[in-house]
Amino acid sequence: MYLSYFGLAEAPFSIAPDPRYLYMSQRHQEALAHLLYGVNAGGGFVLLTGEVGAGKTTVCRCFLEQIPESCDVAYIFNPKLTVPELLSTICAEFGIDCPAGNSSVKVYIDCINAYLLAAHAKGRHTVLIIDEAQNLSPDVLEQLRLLTNLETNERKLLQIILLGQPELAEMVAQPELRQLAQRVIARFHLGPLGKHEVSAYVQHRLGVAGAQRNIFPDTLTGRLFQLSGGVPRIINVLCDRALLGAYTQNKEKVDRVTLKQAAHEVFDNPAAKPSSLLRPLLLGLLLATSVFVAVRYQATEQEITPKQNVAGKVLVPKPVVVVPEIPDTPTISDELVWPETIPVSQSEELAYAGLLKVWGTEYRRPEQGGGKLCQQAELAGLHCYVARGWLEDLRELDMPAILQMQDKQGERFDATLVGLDEESATFAIGEKIVTVSLAVFGVQWSGHYTLLWRKLPLMSKKMRPGDYGPDVAWLGKQLSMLEGKEDKPQGLLFDVPLMKQIKRFQLEHGLKPDGTVGPQTMMYLSSMLDEPGPRLLKAFVAE
Repeated sequence: MYLSYFGLAEAPFSIAPDPRYLYMSQRHQEALAHLLYGVNAGGGFVLLTGEVGAGKTTVCRCFLEQIPESCDVAYIFNPKLTVPELLSTICAEFGIDCPAGNSSVKVYIDCINAYLLAAHAKGRHTVLIIDEAQNLSPDVLEQLRLLTNLETNERKLLQIILLGQPELAEMVAQPELRQLAQRVIARFHLGPLGKHEVSAYVQHRLGVAGAQRNIFPDTLTGRLFQLSGGVPRIINVLCDRALLGAYTQNKEKVDRVTLKQAAHEVFDNPAAKPSSLLRPLLLGLLLATSVFVAVRYQATEQEITPKQNVAGKVLVPKPVVVVPEIPDTPTISDELVWPETIPVSQSEELAYAGLLKVWGTEYRRPEQGGGKLCQQAELAGLHCYVARGWLEDLRELDMPAILQMQDKQGERFDATLVGLDEESATFAIGEKIVTVSLAVFGVQWSGHYTLLWRKLPLMSKKMRPGDYGPDVAWLGKQLSMLEGKEDKPQGLLFDVPLMKQIKRFQLEHGLKPDGTVGPQTMMYLSSMLDEPGPRLLKAFVAE
């Protein structure tokens, strides 16, 4: 909201791990150097630890931009996995072929070993990066150690980088993991910024965002350091709230009073009530909304027919598409519970129907000749994506999804997520629309989700450097449009500049930056092109 007011091109204090905003303090330079050294050191483990918000993931994203072209990289974001789940995820990330439906650890390991040997024969280096590695269980860590046993006379064939909080170092130091500890070839602990670095950090981020003047006076540096402890993420949250406060008060820059109020709201009043810095802005928005609704209602009264008036047709915000027979008004609840009137065994089928309905197609039951969700989606020109991830993945993709949920009694069921905002999630569940807080949502969601996305006009399921044809030209045009370079000439060859464009896109959206366009990159590209289709974050319109 405050961007144009301060002359900024984008939000300078987003907590997303954007490598462009990485301030290379001496500690961050050393952390990056350790990662680069580890990749070229012949295999084994590299540990990068640091407190929450210290910038580990951002350093890693910067590292990925500098990784040699000869490296194949897999990035695992959610390490709360069993051994079979971890091995399955590794196979999926590297594109390793393994028998469908396999659950055998030995089969997975055989497939991975064969892949590593083949990659080594081609002169490729294989790197596995695991974020939030403090959540790995001891048996999974031991399995990772066993994966590094495959080696030649010169080097190990798998390089593993573990990113985590300080507990990770404590875990590796345990006696039962001493064999793994002996294979750590580089380790670094990323500490907070020093007092003298906080001002440079803030000015760096403002400069990247396009600031032309000093919005944060240097006199605030000491207080900002004291409040944040030098932790970059906390600095970001404080500065973002302080900028919003200065904007709502029509101040040209942040002052000590505004920073103090921002700190009070960040640390002392966690979402209990509207922030006082936001209150003037919210009042203004409420007034503007009231005027708009009045004008819109008056215009609508002139457009609709008397018959519609008698029928009670009223313009109110409601979900874009809902499953038939579901009421328009969401029910607010403190828990997502499967309706007692419907057998829970029907949850999958109703979720299928809900998601397909959102995309404008009808669900066909098996007795009507219909298959599974993904089969029916393909017939409707849609792709199916099944994954396990985080809330931010759902925000980024911005598409309705079927989520696997569980209530307090342990009852599992499927529900269709149809709306998402900063505080709540809205579901089509059974024959109702239910809204719950994100806190409740986080407790009940297993992390598993299924979504549909519209097929792109590409003939190939995977595109890579060296490919040639109209598909390549179309791809280049879309990427250039997303970068604001619509006038850039497009060629038919998948060349190095196009590969770099793709890597930038992949890094921006947290994908493995391999420079090739596979199903996952296509899905994210489809979500960014703003083609007609249902959205989570824009799920309310007037009808």
